Amino acid sequence: MNYKHEIPWEIVCCPKCLSSLELKFDILTCANKSCLKKYPIINGIPILINEDSSIFSFDDFKPNKVTFFKKRSKFTEWIIKNGPSISHNLSAKRNYRTLSKLALERSNSPRVLVIGGGVVGEGLDVLVNNSGMQIVETDVSFGSRVKLICDAHDLPFADESFDVVIVQAVMEHVIDPFSCVEEVYRVVAPEGLVYAETPFMQQVHGGRYDFHRFTHRGHRRLFRKFSEIESGMTGGSGMALAWSWQYFLWSFVRTERSRLILSILGRLTAFHLKYFDYLSTKSSSAYEAASGFYFLGRKAKVLFSDKAVVFFYGSGN
Repeated sequence: MNYKHEIPWEIVCCPKCLSSLELKFDILTCANKSCLKKYPIINGIPILINEDSSIFSFDDFKPNKVTFFKKRSKFTEWIIKNGPSISHNLSAKRNYRTLSKLALERSNSPRVLVIGGGVVGEGLDVLVNNSGMQIVETDVSFGSRVKLICDAHDLPFADESFDVVIVQAVMEHVIDPFSCVEEVYRVVAPEGLVYAETPFMQQVHGGRYDFHRFTHRGHRRLFRKFSEIESGMTGGSGMALAWSWQYFLWSFVRTERSRLILSILGRLTAFHLKYFDYLSTKSSSAYEAASGFYFLGRKAKVLFSDKAVVFFYGSGN
């Protein structure tokens, strides 16, 4: 099977005990005799989740069963792809160019873990299209680029096995983001890089799998074990206002068809608001109403203290 060649098996391990895995008859079995946990391979994709602690189970990944991503109609997909958008990422493309440069300074062929790689996030194509990158894309849902299914709370990888870890639009969708960042810290190499984007002023967009939001300071504390290279807004108050208007319209209807009609109305009447964010990115007040934030950092040995978060970090407010 192709997955044997696409997955760096030398760093893959049991998500429960971090022991090595053995492949037998399309079943992965933990080599630790006190564990011996078995993991299925479905549609050629290893399902490496710790059922004892995850909100997901192996049954959730049976063929054609939906986990996170819902299937949309062709018309809905066309509207999303071709219609005006209320969203716009101010920073991703530039940030990924910076991240790519820093990663290649570490190694000629850096190993990159993408958590939540069911779809290519905005700007991520800078890394994906770089043949020098060894990219391992994971998710809790099947996707065209997903190499294995795993839960970010128990990553099935050996310690210090990645040069870069990317968590774009993920931390709002996990039960315990602090636990997930601990896992990110564990699997990233010394002085390795992390890049994250997480919403702040943004409505629920993951159904039952949407749990958290972070202020700029809160986002910094989440990654307190990393030294900051750069941070800032991914979307400003204009984008946040557009999202609020869209969800205000949706609040009056219940059916998917009605939501689609109002989606078109919302986009046509509010798509322009995001462009105001280009005028407000340098304002400290904009951080108080931003749609979301990014963090680019490097694995550190010293914690960024809570006092520093409160008194010294960010806009100074």
